Amino acid sequence: MNVWFVTGTDTDAGKTLVTSALLYAAHQQQLSTLGLKPVASGSKQTSDGLRNDDALALQRQSVPSVDYATVNTITFAPAIAPHLAAIETGQPLKASAITHLLRKTFTQTPRDFTLIEGAGGWRVPLNAQEDFADLAIALKLPVILVVGLKLGCLNHARLTAEAIRANGLQLAGWAGSVVDPAFAADSTRFEANIAHLKTRLAAPCLGIIPHLDAPEAATAAPYLSLEPL
Repeated sequence: MNVWFVTGTDTDAGKTLVTSALLYAAHQQQLSTLGLKPVASGSKQTSDGLRNDDALALQRQSVPSVDYATVNTITFAPAIAPHLAAIETGQPLKASAITHLLRKTFTQTPRDFTLIEGAGGWRVPLNAQEDFADLAIALKLPVILVVGLKLGCLNHARLTAEAIRANGLQLAGWAGSVVDPAFAADSTRFEANIAHLKTRLAAPCLGIIPHLDAPEAATAAPYLSLEPL
């Protein structure tokens, strides 16, 4: 399967921007695409039901188009950790049930390029015993790591890469997203940090997205490359 799991070094690391941009780039190469965010919290009530902004961004980059439920099957309104939202709403999350739904989607909606976006970082809980990492493990998917470029990202990135490999999965590549403009203000120091990540993560760099005033898939895509995948 041409499917990858996208995780981040933290919440707000830029996962959705990178995922959307990669999907956009794949479509520009005439590939059919599908972006999935199986579990999403922090959603708004609309006339069509609960809708999550990240999931809507992935839906827009899924070509041919799909309905919202295909992209995001489990949606919570509270902007809190999914496992807490699940407890509060009485909708328990189980890795086996989610992976079953994902396998069904792969069969019913086959695409040339599919990305599954997790929530937060690698160890964000699904429940008291399972994490989002267990979805990628169960599906045996290669992983794309999104590094939120800010102070502390070197430690976060290396620990996450180590955890991915410790779980027996391939780190297929990583992409950086500048979430703190101050971190990139000194170009010499910034490039030194990027060089360190390229050396120590030991995986292909898909690109570095600068801080964008209008962070959209189309504006971020030119900074990324699908080649290493």
